[in-house]
Amino acid sequence: MIRVLIAEDQGMMRDALALLLGLEDDIEVVAQVADGSAIVAAAERAGPDVALLDIELPGRSGLDAAADLRGKGIVVLILTTFGRPGYLRRAMEAGAAGFLVKDAPVEELAAAIRRAVAGERIVDPALAAAALNAGPSPLTDRERDVLAAAIDGSTIADLAARLHLSESTVRNHLSSAIGKTHTRNRIEAARMARHNGWL
Repeated sequence: MIRVLIAEDQGMMRDALALLLGLEDDIEVVAQVADGSAIVAAAERAGPDVALLDIELPGRSGLDAAADLRGKGIVVLILTTFGRPGYLRRAMEAGAAGFLVKDAPVEELAAAIRRAVAGERIVDPALAAAALNAGPSPLTDRERDVLAAAIDGSTIADLAARLHLSESTVRNHLSSAIGKTHTRNRIEAARMARHNGWL
């Protein structure tokens, strides 16, 4: 039996995945979590072979948890609604064995789980080509942090306080990010970075 952990914040989707995968003769869902900060602890308790992780989770993203799980010998498959090239690149850098979009049939997901356990990498070919064409994120880690915080339209002073930086440092990072994304302002830069999966 292939033991699977599912990390998905939408209850109906999580329950449906567990139910459908449970119908497979060789797959057993051993843990389900809705919060990204619970992934590692749940994996330590349940001992899954494979972790299906959504990217956008409360607490901690699936991408952030992927490297921790891989270090424990767990095969990680990222399962997301958003097939963004930047997300794919970050997933592969974190050691994920595959990157799948949620609109695929469950039979494909079950087959991908089996293939990943056998040591294969599973990536949608169109998404892989888009990721190669998009290239890596031009943003530094700090620019990414500042843009992610700025996406809600916060003022420079609010951003500085939240990130424990000076206002001039926040302005410099935002200016650099705007230049690198070839956008007109920080809101456009944040939206573009989010769309490309860089945040």
